[in-house]
Amino acid sequence: MTADLRDRLLGAIAAPGTGTSDSDLNDDRRPAGGVLRQAGVLAAFDAETGALWLTKRASHLSQHPGQIAFPGGRMDAGDADITATALREAHEEIALPPDALEVLGTLPAHVTVTGYVMTPVIALVTAPFRPVPEPGEVAEVFRVPFARVADPAGFDIQARQWRGVERRYYTVPVGPHYVWGATARVLRGLAERLAR
Repeated sequence: MTADLRDRLLGAIAAPGTGTSDSDLNDDRRPAGGVLRQAGVLAAFDAETGALWLTKRASHLSQHPGQIAFPGGRMDAGDADITATALREAHEEIALPPDALEVLGTLPAHVTVTGYVMTPVIALVTAPFRPVPEPGEVAEVFRVPFARVADPAGFDIQARQWRGVERRYYTVPVGPHYVWGATARVLRGLAERLAR
């Protein structure tokens, strides 16, 4: 699957289009002058099977507790670029070594309602590794079949209350997990690009 998967992901990265936002399905926009923090996340696909590595965030975290997410986080001053951020965070959170990856590129950034500009870094996992969740941040590490996240028709739109306001968001069920919010929006955007 490696050559076909690489070609499909490279095609998705190269496809024209703009970034996404938590506001795509809502009428709100982030107020002018708001400070957006840079973050990098890693969409790491197994080179042989195409399965995508995701995490379940620890339930005690102050932001996005218990949510399904890409490994990743806020950019540090010492990071060379946003790709370095995503690779560092993936190593810290799930013990994925940077030398086990072939980085293919990035998707346009996603702006979150919580004030981040989140850049998805797309990579292939080219060497075996044993995920080790960092207990302070990650409750679980698991894989999702490529076909489950590569079809735009597999995503649904739902709504829930957030800070007293109803917000609409994409969702995709993956086994026992419920992916929604920024992670689902980025995956839906990738699926749209893969379908072109």
